[in-house]
Amino acid sequence: MFIRTTKVGICIVLLYVDDIIIFGDDFTSIKDVKLRLQEKFQMEDLLEASYFLGFEITRSKHGFYIHQHKYIVDLVSNTRLNDAKVVVTLLELNVKLSAHVGNDLPKPTMYHKLVGSLIYLTMIRPVIAYDIHVVS
Repeated sequence: MFIRTTKVGICIVLLYVDDIIIFGDDFTSIKDVKLRLQEKFQMEDLLEASYFLGFEITRSKHGFYIHQHKYIVDLVSNTRLNDAKVVVTLLELNVKLSAHVGNDLPKPTMYHKLVGSLIYLTMIRPVIAYDIHVVS
């Protein structure tokens, strides 16, 4: 993340590998940053962002909202948990888990991928952070 502060306002550049989002309230700085980047790199301006790194961005008259509804729906679908039972909490209270009890998972890589996806989800849904910590 790069931040440019001017007397007029702020310009923020978020960069992840080849994905970039530029936003802020200093529109002159935003335009300047875009022009400078386009001089050095081949890039396409998609104008207003609606999806970035698993986050959906929506705008209303009250401001911007960031959520991961599509990310969650895709995660549930990809793990074939569409018909799973919905519960208020992921774990029972005071449950004691042990790495040495039970059978080994037939496909641990799939489990690791699921836990990683859930960890990413805790940025927007911190209420699940403890449960994800325990199962990881």
